[in-house]
Amino acid sequence: RIARMIEEEIRVAGPIETTPGTCRVVALVGPTGVGKTTTIAKLAANFRLREKRRVGLITVDTYRIAAVEQLRTYADIIDLPMEVVSTPRAMRQAVERLSDMELILMDTAGRSPRDEVKIQELKSMLAEAQADEVHLVLSSSAASQGLVKTAQRFAEVGTSSLLLTKLDEATGLGNVLPLLRDSGLPLSYITNGQNVPDDILPADAKRLARMILGMEGAR
Repeated sequence: RIARMIEEEIRVAGPIETTPGTCRVVALVGPTGVGKTTTIAKLAANFRLREKRRVGLITVDTYRIAAVEQLRTYADIIDLPMEVVSTPRAMRQAVERLSDMELILMDTAGRSPRDEVKIQELKSMLAEAQADEVHLVLSSSAASQGLVKTAQRFAEVGTSSLLLTKLDEATGLGNVLPLLRDSGLPLSYITNGQNVPDDILPADAKRLARMILGMEGAR
């Protein structure tokens, strides 16, 4: 009964959907260290290799050492075009060059929710990209209060859904319930490991409710 009550509180967005002949731009945003780049690689590999979609990558993460190389390595393995962007103008041009793709996945630099300047920079980048979806990536192992505050700050950039990572590393998932309640955002995906293209699942309210109660494991 409690599991059903929790399930009713969990909104899910469903997985990313592509339409033949249409280019969909999906950005992943969030603080540093939550697994955005690995998650981008999982999504890209699944859409390219399993669903046979035309996928392009854009990275704005030119701040972190080796971040571009990490994504480029994935792009080379999966055989995807990739653009590296450092200014809003370059973003517009990169999206135009990849406009024949069915899906453009955008990796952004980790941002501290307390850094107003960087949040505004991110907002400008997303505006130039005209992102159709903005997934806020958060680690399920973080403290509940921190998750809620981070979601509130990133709301400024136009977040449309939540993506929870590292469920396999969390000692419990009760901390995510206040986040799901207070953010007002539906949940798109969960990740439960580092393996690419595996360890990512579309969000399922029933399963997550059982995981929150410890009735089911992350695996």
